Amino acid sequence: MGVYLNSKAAYTLYKSETEKPYFLDKSSMLEELFPLVQTGNNHICITRPRRFGKTVMANMISSFFSRACDTKDVFQKLRIAESKDYEKYRNQFSVIHVSLNELGGRCNSYEQYIERIETRLVRDLKREYPNVWIDEKESVVDAFLELYAQNEETRFIFVFDEWDFIFHQSFTTEKDKKDYLMFLRDLLKDRPYVQLAYMTGILPIAKYSSGSELNMFSEFTMAEEERFSEYFGFTELEVDLLFERYQKKTQKQQITRDGLKNWYDGYHTKAGERLYNPRSVVVALSNNNLGNYWTSSGPYDEIYYYIEKNVDAVRDDLARMVSGIPVPVKIREYAATSQELKTKEEIFSAMVVYGFLSYENGKVSIPNKELMDKFTEMLQKEPSLGYVYRLARESERMLRATLAGDTNTMEEILELVHDTEVPILSYNHETELAAIVNLVYLSARDFYRVEREDKAGKGYVDFIFYPEVDKNADAIILELKVDHTPEEAIQQIKDKKYALRFQGKIGEKKKYFGRILAVGISYGKNQKKHSCKVEIL
Repeated sequence: MGVYLNSKAAYTLYKSETEKPYFLDKSSMLEELFPLVQTGNNHICITRPRRFGKTVMANMISSFFSRACDTKDVFQKLRIAESKDYEKYRNQFSVIHVSLNELGGRCNSYEQYIERIETRLVRDLKREYPNVWIDEKESVVDAFLELYAQNEETRFIFVFDEWDFIFHQSFTTEKDKKDYLMFLRDLLKDRPYVQLAYMTGILPIAKYSSGSELNMFSEFTMAEEERFSEYFGFTELEVDLLFERYQKKTQKQQITRDGLKNWYDGYHTKAGERLYNPRSVVVALSNNNLGNYWTSSGPYDEIYYYIEKNVDAVRDDLARMVSGIPVPVKIREYAATSQELKTKEEIFSAMVVYGFLSYENGKVSIPNKELMDKFTEMLQKEPSLGYVYRLARESERMLRATLAGDTNTMEEILELVHDTEVPILSYNHETELAAIVNLVYLSARDFYRVEREDKAGKGYVDFIFYPEVDKNADAIILELKVDHTPEEAIQQIKDKKYALRFQGKIGEKKKYFGRILAVGISYGKNQKKHSCKVEIL
């Protein structure tokens, strides 16, 4: 068996995946590939953010189609076994599977990187086809063409995982990127030996660059194409299934279904179906703990780069999104080789591609608590963000004043924000007041789960702060009013019995043991003044 050609590695990895407690069967995707394999010379590329299941699916595809070994022990238990063409396609093809995110032991240049791949491919072909004379010094494309010339039935399924990995390496130059695109084009475009080329990555493929080198690929992104979406990310029903498994196998459960939704939901298919971050859901259930698993799993300097280097273009919209307001923007796929993202549209498009923002109905937003925590951290540490950074710093003082019932300080901070720090809102409606309140309580997210428009008592409360770090901490119910008094806001909290939200459901153990603070915040449009009131319920 070769290193890339008909290797057993993908089978070993995928089998291990299927034996894990939170494995989800997504083998139905294989049936969608059967017609493409049948007709031949098809090329598809799946682009998704990091850790959205691309590698697992690539291993599944390779292990199913490859004749390297009999994989019946794995696939007979999965949905694909129900397909009428199951036996026709299982383990019937020569598969070349290359994980393009491997540098090898010593690789300090693009030349070393691509030479390693070509050398291994040629060696695999010589080993697999000993009766065909192949010169190890000739190009890998010539080696494939020589094979096909001697036997026209010699065709291959190519599986290339993380095609854009090399673009992220510090040693890769602009010339290297162009050479790499030409390598992929020469190897795969209009070649009779290509049965199917299946490629994955994060960045949009280079058909969006000026040369259109890889325009033979049909690309399927989360934002622009519906097909294949269900196989990358977890749907609501799939998370329900995993949560049921968690409940059966975990004695001291620390995770709720609502917690999973709050932390890891927020992505969408083009058709509007909700998707959860798969890595984070699995790790959270395995660890019995909600946490920032995805944003800590790789180099996330990109998010800082896009903001820090383009402050004027994105700062105000970032403030809106952190305050909970989706921002209209035209998302477009930018060139994979682009180094300078100059417009707001380009920057936000890149952030959607990397999974930092969610895109739905023409608007971008911060998807979930996991990402909100990352943005909040940035706002609190990045002085170049100007007034947004200063506002984040003021939020620490706002929380302390609220807990102390210091309404004078609360009103002072709100006046400061309104008069000098917020050029982004007209501030004439309660939704805009809510946006400001979201910002001035930014630091509260370090200690609380802050919910907007949460169901409580006999209605929906504007904001409710659930203690997360210390269950003995004060809980906060916050109601907003425009052209009404803060006393009226607090009376509404009482009348609609919002405090019942902290008592839990009948039969549940009490979760919160501190005081419950009712906070009323009002703004008078004529007087242009804020008023605050804090009362213990």
